[in-house]
Amino acid sequence: MNIVLHHLKPSYMSTQEVTPSDIYLQEKVTFNEGKHYLIRAQSGHGKTSLLNFLYGESYAYNGTIIYNGEEHPKNLFSYRRNKLSYLFQDLKLFPTLTAMENIQLKNRITSYFSKEQIDDLFEEIGLAHKRKALLSTLSLGQRQRIAFLRTLAQPFEVLLLDEPFSHLDNANTMILKEILKRELSQRGASLLLTSLEANTLLNYDKVLNL
Repeated sequence: MNIVLHHLKPSYMSTQEVTPSDIYLQEKVTFNEGKHYLIRAQSGHGKTSLLNFLYGESYAYNGTIIYNGEEHPKNLFSYRRNKLSYLFQDLKLFPTLTAMENIQLKNRITSYFSKEQIDDLFEEIGLAHKRKALLSTLSLGQRQRIAFLRTLAQPFEVLLLDEPFSHLDNANTMILKEILKRELSQRGASLLLTSLEANTLLNYDKVLNL
């Protein structure tokens, strides 16, 4: 799936606040199918806003967003079910559920992973012993790993990751990086990953500065 932006700008930011930018207010920005993009900016420059616009979490923008030739629809539920998955910066997990229940809540809707696959992923991220633990008892880094798995538990053509490694040490970052590379390759999916700084975790096709 290709995504094209035309003259996009958060409506609550001034022209001066988004200038210069490789994305905002540009005549045309294209995210091509199967390509991987790193979106860099310091805090307050609109990284999270951009992903929220693409996911339909917010419509507080000027300009247009087009998916495969179709202008960004006001109802994105069909896209969210089949084409888009989003790891929110604030994770949006449920603290009164267990780690496993947070994954199952999504997976019962999508039936994307088998129970065995979920168990294997918990092992892979080093949290098999925390599957039945309440989310509220987990550290922020452990929660980020759980949110990462939940994001994968559905079909997608475009994966949106908002600072996905911000609370992880180097060892856990490397583990998630390998899972991410594998899932993107298997699905042929595009990636839009935001970061405060440049990184070489993945072989990005393009780096864009907000």
